[in-house]
Amino acid sequence: MTIDAWLQDAIADAERRGIPELKPILETLARTTAALRAADFNDHAAGSHQSSVISRQSEVTSHQSQSSDRDQQSGSGPKS
Repeated sequence: MTIDAWLQDAIADAERRGIPELKPILETLARTTAALRAADFNDHAAGSHQSSVISRQSEVTSHQSQSSDRDQQSGSGPKS
């Protein structure tokens, strides 16, 4: 199961249970999990820690942007 699939299932489950306020928490958990999975904890020992951090931040930002785009397309984005 991918993180995106898990997130969609978790949000749908929270909404079915009447607790839609969990959505931002679940999204944060998904982003954090993606960042941890992408981390190479050996980079620091190899001396390339800074470039890895920048690369990982770009990956997380890209993931956030894709999630936001998908929410807007499906109409499940934040309500005003």
